[in-house]
Amino acid sequence: MQYDILGPVRVTDTRGGRFVSARKMQVLLVLLLIRARQVVSIDEAIAEIWGDNPPRRATAGIHVYISQLRKFLAQPGSRHNPILTRPPGYLFHLGDDEFDVDRFQELLHQGRRHLKENRPENAVAAFETGLSLWRGPALGDLCDGPIIEGFATWLEETRLECVESLIEAQLSLGLHRELVGRLYSLTAEHPLRETFYRQLMLALCRSERQADALRTYQQARTRLNEELGLEPCRALRDLQQAILIADERLELPTAV
Repeated sequence: MQYDILGPVRVTDTRGGRFVSARKMQVLLVLLLIRARQVVSIDEAIAEIWGDNPPRRATAGIHVYISQLRKFLAQPGSRHNPILTRPPGYLFHLGDDEFDVDRFQELLHQGRRHLKENRPENAVAAFETGLSLWRGPALGDLCDGPIIEGFATWLEETRLECVESLIEAQLSLGLHRELVGRLYSLTAEHPLRETFYRQLMLALCRSERQADALRTYQQARTRLNEELGLEPCRALRDLQQAILIADERLELPTAV
């Protein structure tokens, strides 16, 4: 069995990919998945599904949804079901089943290890494979409850860290010209994320576009000042100075 939440929630088994159609059941399934191997209390499930205004028979509703999810996840000819009753609620037992979030984290750790050990080609392969698991915004549009919303925020932050690390590895392989367009898009999409500005400045500088690199620094400085009242971080300031003095170390693949 394969569980995927890096996009619309999907379950894949011998019958192919299947989707839970009822929203409240989707929320409950995701809650159990992201808390796999931990007991999710009935009160937590109620708060995640209905917030501060649960119906009078909310507990009974949870029992009904659990029963329906068990039927949905039941495998032909098997008595095993991943949803176990454990007071004061339920526990999701993954066992040997696969969860795309676990796989993404595994690939991210692999890529970071390859970077640390100066194997950028292997790092690029690991990061790209991890990012290919994403089929859209994580969890679709289920991010209403506090637990799932917090988890989705963490997932998106982790995805962006993976993108940053991928670009770092690609820069070390001399792919600066190929990265300029993508980095312009990323700075526009994430205007307060300074790492993308630094990477864009470096890619432009190595592409013999020092003026554009310095212009990018000024754009970053303006945005940070206007929106947060902050100056650029030290890494950006140091890179600007290195460009101004034509520091020859900028041409080295490992220079950042």
